[in-house]
Amino acid sequence: MISTMEKLARAVKDRRAILFAGAGVSMSVGLPSWSELIDHMRVDLDLPHADKPAWTYQTLAEYYRLKHGSIGPLRSWMDRTWSVSADRVRESRIHDLIVGLDFPIIYTTNYDNNLETAYRLAGREFVKVANTSDIVNADNGLPQIVKFHGDFDDDESLVLAETDYFKRLISETPLDIKFKADTFGRTLLFIGYSVSDLNIRMTLYKLWQTWRDSGRERDRPASFVFTAREDPVQDAVLEHWGITVLHQKAADPAASMLTFLENLKSLVDQAA
Repeated sequence: MISTMEKLARAVKDRRAILFAGAGVSMSVGLPSWSELIDHMRVDLDLPHADKPAWTYQTLAEYYRLKHGSIGPLRSWMDRTWSVSADRVRESRIHDLIVGLDFPIIYTTNYDNNLETAYRLAGREFVKVANTSDIVNADNGLPQIVKFHGDFDDDESLVLAETDYFKRLISETPLDIKFKADTFGRTLLFIGYSVSDLNIRMTLYKLWQTWRDSGRERDRPASFVFTAREDPVQDAVLEHWGITVLHQKAADPAASMLTFLENLKSLVDQAA
């Protein structure tokens, strides 16, 4: 009987799979975590430290925008701090494997350009999609890197503060329409995400609901979420939504992701 990983590998081999790359991919090359972003905003805004703050980073970013009049200073800090050298990306086996797996489309909620750098270092052409104009001009023959929450090269594209997220939830942008068209009939693989993140959970739920409402749920391609740690509560809910949860035990999240991608690449190479 074919294993779950073999099914995923076959979809990747046939270029029927889309990758979703989250913050864990960027953190693997040394970029700050969301908690570090919160600490920076808190210090900048002269707010007291709280072990368990009553707000999310999105709410804090909204407050930052209100106090400073724009998100510009924060974006500039993020652009400086969330950048690593090309050499650091070149040394990243995780980024090398992502390029080597040859996904036709990669969606990422990361703002940095590390994925783009990895493709350039490998001599691979690609199209970056961060706004409506990019969608119009995208060459369908090239791999696409879709910056779903925006790109540092375009301040207006950034989805960072609370109202940015709310706007995306209540109205469909061209990127949201593209997302639906791209994902509806393909296998999806999420890596580098926290499954407790409400934004990613909303994405997974809406995908499940769309298939359920269509009456053709049995025809839905498989979807996968990779996480380093098992969580019976989260895993059960995701499985109910038709999402297969994959785990890989290791010393830390980056090592876990690396082992998972190494195993996947090996299976893809072996697939007939």
